[in-house]
Amino acid sequence: MPLQKLTFRPGVNREGTNYSNEGGWYDCDNIRFRSGFPEKIGGWIRLSASTFKGVCRALWNWVTLDGSNLLGVGTNLKYYIENGGSYYDITPIRTTTTGTATFAATNGSAILTVTDAAHGCLVGDFVTYTLAVSLGGVITATVLNQEYQIVSVPTVNTYTINVTTVANASDIGNGGAATVAAYQVNVGTVIQVPLVGWGAGGWGLGYWGIGGATNIQLRLWSNDNYGQDLVLAPRNGEIYYWAASTGLTSRAQFLSVLSTAAGYSGDYVPNQTLEVSASSIQRFVIAFGANPYESGTPNTTFNPMLVRWSDQNNPYEWVPAITNQSGEFPLSHGSSIISYINTRQEILVWTDSALYSMQYVGPPYIWGFNILMDNISVISPNSMITVNGITYWMGVDKFYMYSGRVETLPCSLRQYIFNDINIAQAFQVFCGGNEGYNEVWWFYCSVNSDAVDKYVIYNYLDKAWYYGSMSRTAWLDSSLRQYPIAANYDTSALTGRTLYHEADVDDVAGITAVPIESYIQSSDFDIGDGYNFGFVWRILPDVNFNGSNVNNPYVTMTVKPRQNSGTAYGASNSPEVQSANNYAVSKSYNVQIFDGQVYTRLRGRQMAFRIESNELGVAWQLGSPRIDIRPDGKR
Repeated sequence: MPLQKLTFRPGVNREGTNYSNEGGWYDCDNIRFRSGFPEKIGGWIRLSASTFKGVCRALWNWVTLDGSNLLGVGTNLKYYIENGGSYYDITPIRTTTTGTATFAATNGSAILTVTDAAHGCLVGDFVTYTLAVSLGGVITATVLNQEYQIVSVPTVNTYTINVTTVANASDIGNGGAATVAAYQVNVGTVIQVPLVGWGAGGWGLGYWGIGGATNIQLRLWSNDNYGQDLVLAPRNGEIYYWAASTGLTSRAQFLSVLSTAAGYSGDYVPNQTLEVSASSIQRFVIAFGANPYESGTPNTTFNPMLVRWSDQNNPYEWVPAITNQSGEFPLSHGSSIISYINTRQEILVWTDSALYSMQYVGPPYIWGFNILMDNISVISPNSMITVNGITYWMGVDKFYMYSGRVETLPCSLRQYIFNDINIAQAFQVFCGGNEGYNEVWWFYCSVNSDAVDKYVIYNYLDKAWYYGSMSRTAWLDSSLRQYPIAANYDTSALTGRTLYHEADVDDVAGITAVPIESYIQSSDFDIGDGYNFGFVWRILPDVNFNGSNVNNPYVTMTVKPRQNSGTAYGASNSPEVQSANNYAVSKSYNVQIFDGQVYTRLRGRQMAFRIESNELGVAWQLGSPRIDIRPDGKR
C-alpha cells in the first residue's frame, strides 16, 4: 500500500482522550509551532555574569534622554536598575535614624544585637550603617559601616545582624553616638502564605471563634516610566519616584516627600496603592487602589476599588482643584482592583469580577469609566498582555481575549492546564509575549509546586496551544532589546539573573551550556479504525536542523505501537515483532539530515509518533515524515 504521511494538526490537544485526538499532537515540552509544524524552542543566555538579590517579579525597559537603555528589576527584597549588565540598587529608604542605633557583640560570635527604638524592621530587611566606630576589637568601623540583612527581630526595639567577623573579648563598645542607620523598605515574601483561623481575613469572615482565611501576598512591583523617570510601588505599599537625572547610584524616594519638597501638599499623595501607572500619552500618575482625597485632614482609609490620579504633567499635585486635573473615581463592580494594562486607545482595569475601560475625556471629568464585562475572572495582577491590538489574559478557570468585546479564548489545553495549577499560588502567574514567534506565554506553579515551573503558550497566528516545563519568575518582550528578557532564580545561591531568550539553541543561564530537552508526541493513529494491526517496516524522515551549531546534529524518532487504547506502549500483552537485529517495540532511531530512510520492524493496532532531542547545539524542525505501513492481520 502507499506510504502514509505523518502530518498532524498544529497545536497540542488534551481536551479529549489520546485516541479521540487522532491526527493531532498530544504531549510536548520545549517546542513551538511555526507555520503549522513543530520545532524546538530557542535557547537562552545570561544577560551578564552579574546577579541580584531576591526573586524578580517585575521587569520594565525604557530609554532615557541621554540614550541609556535601562531595565527595572523588582524583587521581593529590592528594586534594581540594570544598565550595561550591572545592577544598581535603587531600593527606597523607609526611614533613617541618627545616633540611636547601638551595637552589642558577644565574644566568639559573629552575631551582633542592634538596639534602635521602634525600628519597624522585619526579618530579611536591609540596613546600611555609616559613621559607626570600632567596638574595640576586630569589629572595626570598616566592618560595621556597610549594608547588612537583618537575621532576626527579638523585640520591637532590637534586631540582629551577621557581620561575618567573629567578635573577640575587646569588642565591648556600642559603635558610638553618631551612627546613622538607613533602613530600606520592608522586604516582601517569595510566595503567598496562607493564613487561617482567628485574626485571619477581614472582619466578619468565618464563623465566630474560628475566623476566616486570607493570604500574605508575595511581593509584586508595578513600575512605569514617567518620561525618562520611573514611578514604582510594591503592591499594598506607597508610591516611589526615581529621577534619571540623579544618576544610577541614587535611590528612589517617596513621591509624597518629593511632592512636599516641590511645594505641594505631599500628605495627599496616596499612602497606599495596589498598582501605579504613568499614563505616557496624557502624562498622569495613576494609583489603582488608594486612600480617597478629603479636604482638611488627609483620609488614610484604603479603598481597593478607588482610582486616583495626579494633575496632568505634574506627578506631585494630588489635590483636586478647578485649576488642575487631579481627581479620583470609585469603581463599583467587584471588591478589589487586580490590575491594569495600557492599550493604544484606553486603559483596561480589572477588578476581581469585572473589566473596565478607562479613557481620557478631558475637563471637567478628566477620565471616563465604562464597564466592558461583568462576571469574569482574572487569576493574577500579571496575567494579561496586549499584542497586535488584542488583549489576552488568564482567568481562574479559562482564558479570555478582548478585541473590542470580551470573549472566551478557545483553548485545547484548558482542562489540562487548570487542573495542574496550584491555585494557592495564583498571584505568581505571569504573562509575557514573544512577538518574533507570534506567541503569548503564561507561567504558573504546577499543582504540587510553590514555585513557577510550568508554562503554556498560545500562538495567535497559528491559533495553536502548547506547553512545557520551565522555571522563570518574570518576562518582558521589549522592542528596546534584541531578545525577550526573562528572570530566573538560583535557590542554592539565593540570587537571580536576567536571561535573553531566543539567543542560543542551548540553556546558557550559567557558565556552561546545558542541552534543552525537547520533544513532541502525537496522539494514536491506526489503519481503518484499528480493524487490522499495522506493520511498519521503514520510516522516511523529514526534518531540518537549521540553526544548529554542531557538525552532526540529530534527533531521535520513535514509533510507539500498542494493542489498544487500554494498554501501555510496549506492554507485555502488546504483540511484538522481533528481527535478527532484535528490534523491539517502541524502537527509537537517531535521524540525521542525510538519512533518507530508516528500517524498522514493529506491529500494533494503533501507534504514536514521537520526535525528541537532548543534545548540545541541536535545533530542529519537523516536516512530514512518512512510514511504510501495511495491514498485518486482526490479532
